[in-house]
Amino acid sequence: MTMSEGDLAVTEIKFVRGATIAARPPPAAMTGALGWLRANLLSSPFNIALTILIALLLAWLIPELVKFLLIDAVWTGADRDACREVVQHREIGACWPFVWERWSYFVYGSYPIPQRWRVDVFFAMLAIGVVWLLWLEAPRRDLGSVYFFIVLPITSFILLTGWSAIGLPPVDTALWGGILVTIVVASVGIVCSLPIGILLALGRRSRMPAVRLFSVVFIEFVRGVPLVTVLFMASVMLPLFVPEEYSPDKLVRALVGIALFASAYMAEVVRAGLQAIPKGQFEGAMAVGLGYWQMIRLIILPQALKITIPNIVNTYIGLFKDTTLVFIVGIFDFLRTVEVARIDPKWAAPVTSTTGYAVAAIFYWIFCYAMSRYARAMEARLAQGDKR
Repeated sequence: MTMSEGDLAVTEIKFVRGATIAARPPPAAMTGALGWLRANLLSSPFNIALTILIALLLAWLIPELVKFLLIDAVWTGADRDACREVVQHREIGACWPFVWERWSYFVYGSYPIPQRWRVDVFFAMLAIGVVWLLWLEAPRRDLGSVYFFIVLPITSFILLTGWSAIGLPPVDTALWGGILVTIVVASVGIVCSLPIGILLALGRRSRMPAVRLFSVVFIEFVRGVPLVTVLFMASVMLPLFVPEEYSPDKLVRALVGIALFASAYMAEVVRAGLQAIPKGQFEGAMAVGLGYWQMIRLIILPQALKITIPNIVNTYIGLFKDTTLVFIVGIFDFLRTVEVARIDPKWAAPVTSTTGYAVAAIFYWIFCYAMSRYARAMEARLAQGDKR
């Protein structure tokens, strides 16, 4: 049998490869550091110009900060004379001996020295609670929630204020100050604002006129006035509604005012997330027989909070920084202790104030940046399900 000309032609033009070709690496300009630069900083003429401007700004700013905080800084000394001398005709940088001496005051305020161990225990318990609650791989996070929301507040209140029955002498909150007050005020505001804000957001969307009216009036009234006004109202007007013997002290009034103020803003953040949920989610939840609170807890709220994570964290960061306003009603927060310490005649030097404010800026930046980074990690983790 002989092959036809057509069969011979087909045999001669086969292009089937028997071996698999090895994958070639992507272009070097599209991967690694160079690829990241091209994609994020040099992707367009506008981005190139913006990158150059920011680089020039950082090139001017960072060396000056390093020079002031480290290179030209004074690290040892006993009083202002150490921070007023000019060595080898150069300017003096940060006065760190002032910070070392006043650090205890920055942390504890006027809290009695023999009792400051109680503050240290509070900081340790708070750190354990935060790590246990936020670390996703932590064991028994259900117990961590009970510890953080029930055990920690009760124990911290007894520990910091005192209880003679167990041998802890009472400490008036007027003696509290520094980082202690900042952490307490921020923690109470952050913990209370989200649940209250959720209830207010649900109330604003409620079909019951009385509930909706109360929520709308509260949210709009609180959001319509500055925090300073809320603090003054909590400090001056709150005692008018309770008997004098039951009137809360100054710190408790500030905590109430900040919690209510943050809750009003958080309510609008949560409401934005609720409005972003498609109507089909509500209808589907009702179709399978879920009640209102089951639908909200299991279906709606998890999606709404996921959508609004950036806004929630932004509110928390703003609240953490706004704790500095409590000094207006006579409470010595961290920034206020820096203000008081810097006018001490013992450390009256040209760089003392700048050093104190630099320490405050570093403190607030560390906490705010940590919250921001955790939120970004949480967003990235929750976004994995959307990529599948």
